[in-house]
Amino acid sequence: MNIVEATKRFEVWLRSRITVVERDLDYKHEQMRAAPFLFFRATYYRWAQLWPDECAKLARMTEVLAVGDLHLENFGTWRDAEGRLVWGVNDFDEAHPMAFTNDLVRLAVSALLAAETSPGRPPKAAEIAAQIGAGYRDGIDGGGQPFVLMEQHPKLRRMAIQDLRQPEPFWKKIEAKSEPLKGDLPESARKAFGKILPGDVVPDYRLLVTPKGLGSLGRRRYLALANWQGGRIAREAKAVVPSACLWAAGQRAGKGNPWLEKTVRAAVRCADPYYEVKRGWLVRRLGPDCSRIDLDELEHHEDAASLLYSMGLETANIHLGTPKARKRIREAWVHLPGDWLEKAARQMHKLCLRDWREFRGAGKKPEAVAE
Repeated sequence: MNIVEATKRFEVWLRSRITVVERDLDYKHEQMRAAPFLFFRATYYRWAQLWPDECAKLARMTEVLAVGDLHLENFGTWRDAEGRLVWGVNDFDEAHPMAFTNDLVRLAVSALLAAETSPGRPPKAAEIAAQIGAGYRDGIDGGGQPFVLMEQHPKLRRMAIQDLRQPEPFWKKIEAKSEPLKGDLPESARKAFGKILPGDVVPDYRLLVTPKGLGSLGRRRYLALANWQGGRIAREAKAVVPSACLWAAGQRAGKGNPWLEKTVRAAVRCADPYYEVKRGWLVRRLGPDCSRIDLDELEHHEDAASLLYSMGLETANIHLGTPKARKRIREAWVHLPGDWLEKAARQMHKLCLRDWREFRGAGKKPEAVAE
């Protein structure tokens, strides 16, 4: 099955589980054709289809609660229950049990793709693999530790607290990407918002017309904006769907993803108290200091190697949420050759570029087919 056919079939599967926003899928296809990194972010379903065969030995290794769709832009900041600024993985839409190697290889491939368009001297494949691998091993060996930025990790703190995260440009960006909702908000989404909004607030519900992310394009996404006690607040609700791993394996899937919250709650992390699944919606707080870190910000970070090392550490934090993961991963790692991560990343990178060229060459929206 080629990438065009896979995309058609995946989207049929997606439509059978949620109400799809067709214009967002059109935009997704445009972005997929625009650049390899965008294509990679938008096509986790293809990764889930290719990974078990192309890296069969790695895909059968020690299973953990994994992120699944891990890449450079799946990291961001939030405030924990004590108000501390925390950094880490902030997108678990594709969470599912799978080999620990999956997240590491996918993260490395995303860094390879980003390096192709980065200014200055981007890291090479060997350096990318070495930094991610070293961070991960140190995280596993040390038992994990959350990234609380206010006392430690000065480089990450400087990246998180910069001009793009000041309140005025942040709220202008929110306004530019949304419009007043026409029609009724689904009652399930209204109740989900009610669980994480202050009780006395009267929100302005809006439709996200320039959606964030790429992998989740096509899902309904809503914003609840309000002025509350002298300042602005925002919440987002996004429809939850099963992991594309189930589609790729031909397994039966329901309407949601039970592994999403399980993976988040089990990980070694300072939890975001506003990140919850309610009534089929993933709801979260948005704010100037509580959002993902975009690729253009990462490109200008002064120390790419340090950042990749930190991402390896944070990946270990996620995997350590699996019982006995530390012992089993350490035992499995002993049997891996020293260059396994670099070789696997190069292989999957090559396949991604092949699929991107083929999809770009097709040049039109995939037609619907029967599943």
